[in-house]
Amino acid sequence: MANVLDPEKRLRVLAALVDGNSERAVERMTDVDRKTIRRLALAFGRGAQSLHNRLARDLRCSLIQCDEIWSYVGKKQARVTADDAPGIGEAYTFVALDASSRFVISWHVGKRDEQTAREFMADVRARLAVMPMVATDGFAPYVAAVGASFGPGVDYAMMSKNYTSKRRADGQRGDHRYEPPRDPFITKKVVFGAPDMGKVSTAYVERQNATMRHTIGRLRRLCYAFSKKAENHRAAISLCYAYYNLCHVVSTLRVTPAMAAGVTDHVWSLEEFMQAILSAAPVERPETKPLAPRVPEGPARELPNGRGFLRVVDGGKAKPSEAPRAPTPPAAPPARVGTGEAPREPLPPPGTQLDLFAWRPRSGQLTLFPDG
Repeated sequence: MANVLDPEKRLRVLAALVDGNSERAVERMTDVDRKTIRRLALAFGRGAQSLHNRLARDLRCSLIQCDEIWSYVGKKQARVTADDAPGIGEAYTFVALDASSRFVISWHVGKRDEQTAREFMADVRARLAVMPMVATDGFAPYVAAVGASFGPGVDYAMMSKNYTSKRRADGQRGDHRYEPPRDPFITKKVVFGAPDMGKVSTAYVERQNATMRHTIGRLRRLCYAFSKKAENHRAAISLCYAYYNLCHVVSTLRVTPAMAAGVTDHVWSLEEFMQAILSAAPVERPETKPLAPRVPEGPARELPNGRGFLRVVDGGKAKPSEAPRAPTPPAAPPARVGTGEAPREPLPPPGTQLDLFAWRPRSGQLTLFPDG
């Protein structure tokens, strides 16, 4: 007979892993050999990724927040050398979060460069069914990544945190990963489209990052709980993010993120989650599909043939100009007699606010959006 771990012990191992314990701690708690725990954790992580690929499809998210979590594999990477093995050094986890449901749409582990940002944003794009509004931090490669995946029609803004450039007492420059800014201020910048700047933030995803640092021991700073292999690191990340989506109840929502996003209809128990990830067949990531336009929350008018919406954009709050206005143009001449032409309406006086939503096509007027 094959040596198979008892289901009750496997459940105890899973419960200890998703609570942020190291493999040595799980060995002491469950009386299971550490090598068995490592193999089981790798199987858990692969099954969790396949389960997420099967469930996280055709999501309707209106606001997405993206951020990166710093960690390392094997050793901290002060500089890149020729002796470094592949998968050793800094390993950033790119995370995309739906702000309304707290559902983690996608995660991707890699270096903090443009190639990783493009791969991550392409995966986010493939899992969506509606064009969202995107908010990220000030990482520059996001601009090219978002533009390549969503196009210039997406509403996208960046929120940059400007850290102090002061040096410490010993003359060394402060590391922002460990030291909080002493005089913080935030700058918001529109990149594409017309995003709602009042909603541009990364607060929810940064709060979720703190939850994951508590859940995944390998992401903690200033401790010995770090991954030795890149494959095991990715498996631990996938396991805990899938557990968070399906089993973790958000206190402010009182449901799990998957329930709030409409992916599931109940809170998954730990036993149900273990059975699902151990029996999950390998599933490829979803294919990219056309995105439907997002319905604006404010005053808007739908354009013909499903071309989107005409909506109000904040503006015009500056002080009105005191320069003299041009003289009022003369009224339009009346229609010529005998031509059948309808009389033209006179132009409104200068400074009159036009109502774009009251516009209706007239007979004989050229349309801006011809069919076909």
